[in-house]
Amino acid sequence: MDLTELKNSLEGKTIEESMATLVDLFPEKVIFTTSFGVEDQVITRKIFTNNLNIKVATIDTGRLFSETYEVFYHTLLQFGKTIHTYFPDYKSVEQLVTEKGPYSFYGSTDDRKECCKIRKIVPLERALEGMQVWISGKRAEQSDERRQIQQLEYDENRKLYKYYPLFNWTYEEVRQYVKEKYIPYNALHDKGYASIGCQPCTRAIQTGENFRAGRWWWEKEGCVDCE
Repeated sequence: MDLTELKNSLEGKTIEESMATLVDLFPEKVIFTTSFGVEDQVITRKIFTNNLNIKVATIDTGRLFSETYEVFYHTLLQFGKTIHTYFPDYKSVEQLVTEKGPYSFYGSTDDRKECCKIRKIVPLERALEGMQVWISGKRAEQSDERRQIQQLEYDENRKLYKYYPLFNWTYEEVRQYVKEKYIPYNALHDKGYASIGCQPCTRAIQTGENFRAGRWWWEKEGCVDCE
């Protein structure tokens, strides 16, 4: 099935119906990755409450906020479902910290990308191995870069489809849904944190700043839409 055919098969369907269709078309090959941000919590609820056969996975980089672990814990309590957890290779982390120290990522963009690759990208690739559809919480409103992508697209590098269920939702709609459904969410969202990643690499954003401005803010050229 090509991209156009797949888009047509999802046309006019709800988020739940669209994800169910993807499961039917790609059995055992659909994955959703969560970082426990507010968007991800909405999608997690839709998957778990509808008992969709979608693998839910998360990457534990070893540098997450304590508030993120709290959301993880309470999500497990609320839904009683499995969230597959992937860690970085400990030897690679040991070598990085031994050679460059615990805060090497502040040194340069290349150093930051090296840390991201070891702690996040490599474990992510393991999680995505063998999958044909990758679901994530990207929204068009989050950045100019994200407005340019499509709700359903094909990733040539990874050879899989990427589907963004909340692509057309506003941040207010996401927060309202979480409130109405009593979904656990990260307390940092109430303190100005929009996009929440590793603790040393994330700060709250100021009024008028890009949604991703709190990530890797020290880099001169900025990195508002990195994976």
